[in-house]
Amino acid sequence: MSDYAPPPQQYAPSSDKWNVLSIVAFVISLLGFNIVAVILGFIGLNQAKKRGERGTGFANAAIIIGLVSIILGFIFGFFFLSGVLANA
Repeated sequence: MSDYAPPPQQYAPSSDKWNVLSIVAFVISLLGFNIVAVILGFIGLNQAKKRGERGTGFANAAIIIGLVSIILGFIFGFFFLSGVLANA
């Protein structure tokens, strides 16, 4: 058996800087501009990971909120149109 401890793991330094695009994407997703929010969310997520910035949670939330809203919009739109066309 060896008396040596394994070397400590090296982590990427976390900066206190926030990725502004991720925050903007999150706010835009709450305002209802979902396609724009998804696009900006993916860009912000990529930037935050490359630069070691904070804000990946905001980017993920913007992507999820945007995609769920788009999908629900299609579902409700389909049911609305099918109801309107059935009564025509």
